Amino acid sequence: MVSKNIICPVCGASCDDIQVDYDGESINVKNACKMGNAKFHELVSHHRIKEPQIKDNGTFRKAQWNEALDRAAEILVNAKRPLLFMGSETSCEAMEVGLHIAEYLGAVVDSNATECHGPTAMGIQEAGRVGSTAGQPKQRGSLAIYWGTNPLESMPRHMSRYSVFPRGYWTKRGRFDRTIITVDPRRSITADASDLHVQLRPNTDYELLSALLTLLHGKKPHSSVEEITGVPISTMEEMLGMMKSTNFGAIYVGLGIASSYGKHRNAELAFNLVKELNNHTKFVIGALRGHCNVAGFNQIASYLYGYPFGIDFARFVMSADLVSHFPATCAEYLKKIPMACIDIAPCPTTLASDVVLSGVIDAMECDGTFYRLDDVPVYFQPFTKSPFEFTQSNEDTMKQLFERIKKLR
Repeated sequence: MVSKNIICPVCGASCDDIQVDYDGESINVKNACKMGNAKFHELVSHHRIKEPQIKDNGTFRKAQWNEALDRAAEILVNAKRPLLFMGSETSCEAMEVGLHIAEYLGAVVDSNATECHGPTAMGIQEAGRVGSTAGQPKQRGSLAIYWGTNPLESMPRHMSRYSVFPRGYWTKRGRFDRTIITVDPRRSITADASDLHVQLRPNTDYELLSALLTLLHGKKPHSSVEEITGVPISTMEEMLGMMKSTNFGAIYVGLGIASSYGKHRNAELAFNLVKELNNHTKFVIGALRGHCNVAGFNQIASYLYGYPFGIDFARFVMSADLVSHFPATCAEYLKKIPMACIDIAPCPTTLASDVVLSGVIDAMECDGTFYRLDDVPVYFQPFTKSPFEFTQSNEDTMKQLFERIKKLR
């Protein structure tokens, strides 16, 4: 059966034009990038986690669904300082249940947003943000700046769907009506495709942004900035001239800004630069969010409790491979404490867990809501159903878990 206009549950672009031909045993995917294609093939993967597992004496054994749920609930209820860590490849509805569980237990709750664009969110709190939907640069944008990101590899369809190649209302010739600037210490394939590559030295984003703000204020920065950043002042002037003369510009910040020296102060300066550029032309700024619903947790948590994220160690993990992304010392600690997780395939986190619950793949096997990289909510519908009788979605699993927690406490 061929299903059209399926939303891809991989990156923050949330591409909504995927076509899937799935007969229950084999799958054929059109329009998706290589990352999206691989994700859709998880449906027929031989390593799909189809049965719950419990670890006894260091060895996993198959378990009944109710037994695994009870063990996961016991871990959370008996924990002195429980934490629920919710990954970004699940729905906002499941995240909301997790937030309510954390509130009920007096636990800490966190998500993937902290590991990646947490500093960017902090920068927004400091400076505010001139943002827009992804459709605004698509229709109006004549300048795209990729700062600290390599979208041709990390988000392959961003240029073709939103920023560079689409023929917009005021950019009818697509790429020929647009200019691309890449700010990156590396010579990436995105830099090769750009009109200007500003190759700064690693960890000097703050200094370069400060110099651009100084030039925007009509003053020349100290000559030492050239040695610090590795970027000639003449190149900075060229870049700023392109920014001031464009009709509509957009800066897309990546983890290069969030993870280099300066952290959220880099983001704060970038947001301030865009605010002041609006005295000369129309400019917006946004983050290239790496996971399909990494923005969703920030939105749901902010709406319910006023804060976008938190930090602590994990007791329960849902749709996030923590052990692969946390520092080694944190990963070692996770192995020592009781932990349960929901996932669709084996990974380092499932191996470190005491209980593994089978996950349902959002946008393929159940419906729900994602927040796109521009914070626009996108409702997704499945093209097949959950392969399990015991749960229909991750939201369903979380609700079942919540009921058991209430009975135990």
